[in-house]
Amino acid sequence: MFHLVLVFTIAIGLGLGASGNKSTGSVSVPSLLEGTSEGAGSLLDGTSEEVQQAAQDDWQPEDQTPTGKFTTATEVKPILSMTKPNWVAVRDYDGKDLLYFTNLLAWRCGLHQVSYGVNGAAEQPLDFEECHLDTGQPNALTMETLMPFLTFDAGSINSLSVTVIYDDGTTDTATYQRSDILMP
Repeated sequence: MFHLVLVFTIAIGLGLGASGNKSTGSVSVPSLLEGTSEGAGSLLDGTSEEVQQAAQDDWQPEDQTPTGKFTTATEVKPILSMTKPNWVAVRDYDGKDLLYFTNLLAWRCGLHQVSYGVNGAAEQPLDFEECHLDTGQPNALTMETLMPFLTFDAGSINSLSVTVIYDDGTTDTATYQRSDILMP
């Protein structure tokens, strides 16, 4: 089973379809998600293009030589593509909605920016801790300065849009409904 997942991961990373031929069309995504992993991507209100432009001002894509430590888009993009339904989660806890970005932030070393919009609002950048490139676990979350979640009023998150800008300059977007990302 592990080998099958590995081959599938490599195929996605190379843009190969099930036939082994390089695919040029879009991949079908489960109904709870909308978005694209090709080009700039645009949310219905157009905010992702604005967010992408702001993130790329005075920024250049990083070297994509694999490090073996999952610190480049080349290394993390196949993982995040396969775990897209789990990028975020909402938890009703202690009278608040907690919006978790743990899955995305666990692979943040291959990301340039993450932005989010709640209930159709314009997307805003998410602050997250730097990579720990001088350690054996560069993607580890220390949670010393920033937590991997945001707090909102109870029951206030109905829908969510997320845009990821990888450190190679490509983007990916997703939209979620509360029921699809609500934790028990």
